[in-house]
Amino acid sequence: MSKDLVTIIITSFNKKKFIKKSIQSVLKQTYKKKEIIVYDDKSTDGSVDIIKKFKNINFFVNNEKKRISNPLNQLNAVIRCLKKSRGKYIFLLDGDDYFKKNKIEILIKYFNKYKNVNVIQDKPYLVYEKKILNLKEKKFFFSIWPSIYPTSCIAIRKSFFVEFIKFIEKEKFSNLEIDSRLVMYANLKKKLKILSSSYTFYNSDHSGISSNYKKFKINWWKKRNEAFDYLEYLYKKLDIKFNKGPDYFLTKILNLLI
Repeated sequence: MSKDLVTIIITSFNKKKFIKKSIQSVLKQTYKKKEIIVYDDKSTDGSVDIIKKFKNINFFVNNEKKRISNPLNQLNAVIRCLKKSRGKYIFLLDGDDYFKKNKIEILIKYFNKYKNVNVIQDKPYLVYEKKILNLKEKKFFFSIWPSIYPTSCIAIRKSFFVEFIKFIEKEKFSNLEIDSRLVMYANLKKKLKILSSSYTFYNSDHSGISSNYKKFKINWWKKRNEAFDYLEYLYKKLDIKFNKGPDYFLTKILNLLI
């Protein structure tokens, strides 16, 4: 087994119902050489009291003014934790999700096997009202990007993460989470691997970031429009020709109408 240090970054805001299980799922990992960084974004529900009971974790609370949106808050949290991290690999985890106990061990083996892969996504299980379901993937027609799973499904080489920060645009695209930005960048750089296996449990939390973006609702189209704008920005920065397909034009037209 690899002896490389792994950093798990757990971001949380008002996740009192879930945060204990989330942290425990990392502490119980079969991969032992790890550090855990927990970032709380000024929770008001008692989450902090639960987190403080855990030993052997690095914990800090955001004392800065909150930004204009939940995705940008999360983005800020991950960047701040990255600066404190010491691991060769970074695993992201939202405070309402949790890992299979062998997730880190399995994904480190993938990193060691595929030296040209810098970002790995596994396909999550969906946890809904105490039921664990297999996620049914439904790709939007004419889509030009790969499947983008929740933040908790992402593992990344730290060196690539540091490279990606230059393209993250942390003050823009207020509806666009870090998972979308990172996966689009890694895909364009041909450094992405998407697994068909599941090692992450994604909680369908009605108060979570994704709850604001129900498919085909107004906010969903706004987010999709920002995703295209960000993708266009990446193509320009990487000096790649951006071919605008039907999905792009449909999204732009609908955003003008709404």
